[in-house]
Amino acid sequence: MPGSATVLVIDDEIRSLEAIRRVLAEEFEVISVRGAVEAEEVLAGEMVQVILCDQRMPGENGVDFLKRVRDLWPDPIRMIISGYTDSEDIIAGVNEAGIYHYITKPWHPDRLIDSVREASRLYWAQREAGSATVVEAKPSPKRLSSVVGDRRRAQRQLGDFERIVHEPASPVAAAIGLAKRATDYDISVLITGASGTGKELLARAIHNGSGRAEQPFVVENCGALPDDLLESELFGCKKGAFTGAYQDRIGLFEVADGGTIFLDEIGETSPAFQVKLLRVLQEGEIRPLGAQRPRKVNVRVIAATNRNLVGEVETGRFRRDLYYRLAAFPIHLPSLAERAMDVPAIAARILGDVNRAFHRDVPGFAAETLSAMIRYEWPGNVRELANEIQRMVALSDHDHALPPELLSTRILQTAKAGNGCDASAERPQLKERVEALEREVIAEALDRLSGNISRVAAELGLSRVGLRAKIQRYDLRRDLDDDE
Repeated sequence: MPGSATVLVIDDEIRSLEAIRRVLAEEFEVISVRGAVEAEEVLAGEMVQVILCDQRMPGENGVDFLKRVRDLWPDPIRMIISGYTDSEDIIAGVNEAGIYHYITKPWHPDRLIDSVREASRLYWAQREAGSATVVEAKPSPKRLSSVVGDRRRAQRQLGDFERIVHEPASPVAAAIGLAKRATDYDISVLITGASGTGKELLARAIHNGSGRAEQPFVVENCGALPDDLLESELFGCKKGAFTGAYQDRIGLFEVADGGTIFLDEIGETSPAFQVKLLRVLQEGEIRPLGAQRPRKVNVRVIAATNRNLVGEVETGRFRRDLYYRLAAFPIHLPSLAERAMDVPAIAARILGDVNRAFHRDVPGFAAETLSAMIRYEWPGNVRELANEIQRMVALSDHDHALPPELLSTRILQTAKAGNGCDASAERPQLKERVEALEREVIAEALDRLSGNISRVAAELGLSRVGLRAKIQRYDLRRDLDDDE
């Protein structure tokens, strides 16, 4: 389960509030407020996993407040803290407020941390289980963990790779074949491809098919943050480590300990940050900003980029040693323009999702609509296709097959231009595209495995004879060792 949690502490006594904050801040992100009004403002704007509320507050007691919280924000795990003299009143209201745990004063620091830690685990277990029921007093974390495990195992049996819609002859089939191989080995994977091609979906499939599937899968977009914030986000920080570090933060590498971290847009990072990331990969440990000691982590890294990292290495913008650390197992995802044969199946899957989200029952696409969608090259890839289908459904007045006039102007113009010329003269035929991709995959494997026929054939799922035939067809003999 993800290890981090934000804890909302509510107590009108400043000394008590500060004492609780000091104890919990070493492990949790703590937000402390002095009353119900401030607490509701926090809950309306922040993701809170655990609420720790004092029973005696001016104007409203803790149980009554948590009853209201249960109705408005049912997800956080609710706990109450108070003196022995309040115990009968609290016990009477525990079920009404759905209170998970009752902590008595004076509390012991270690027991307080253990209680909040258990509540945090319970929150994430409940989220993973997809439970719609509110947690009542003392549910069983073991039961919820069992539900999570059962659902994850069922998901793995169905196969996350099946979520990547494609035809058997599609160029993406080769990428999926490589990704399935990657699930068997605990090595770093680098997924390349244009934005919107499904790199995160493929990374999740690799994780869910691996031995780490029962552990967290954590995602970070490395292109979205400046260096200091990215370092804090990934490695954690201590309060006061830099301007704006108002409290301790647990880094995502620590959250992902035992599991997988997906570093999207890794090509956008600066050389200075690359040095720090390289050290983490080499040493298997992180040092939160401002911390005195490093912390060991066991995390598999899957990185992704839409850049040509080999070219970035040659120009000096991306560190060569980091590239080889990340690209132990490279996989390239083709763009939607390279797999036009997949557009009908992908569009049908997306339309089904949109129908459920919009409470519609649109049966499909008119033949002219589908023809125009196949001709269009989709520079935004699957993401652009999904947005277009959402727009079409929103514009349609009836649950009939979507007509071509609902398509965006740019797609209609492409379709009209395609009708006036021989499209085969403008773009390579499917067979040529598939062969070009196959040649690239085999060449890359030969280069990475030093031309070893047996190892390359095993990795790509080919026989030695079949691989040799392809090497001869694509004129790749120069990539072989002399003894082969």
